[in-house]
Amino acid sequence: MSSFEVFLYVGIVVLMISIYLCMYRISRGPTAPDRTVAIDILGVILVSFCAVMAIITKRDFYITLAIAWALLAFIGTVGLSKYLEGRGFDE
Repeated sequence: MSSFEVFLYVGIVVLMISIYLCMYRISRGPTAPDRTVAIDILGVILVSFCAVMAIITKRDFYITLAIAWALLAFIGTVGLSKYLEGRGFDE
């Protein structure tokens, strides 16, 4: 096993720990904006997890999935922040 493969597997472990911490913040966040930021960070972590999986498996499907997830996460975060701000989507 090369040092690059070890680096990738350590990266997966770090991403899993980060997912756990984000899930904790989503469930225990004191305010709705804290939960929104945690959901956005969870989306970024999932995109990076897809990128690592694409490197490990050498399949481009994971990159396509990462791009689609990033777009959906961005749109969802903007929509949720507009809702929490109390404004409509057309403003």
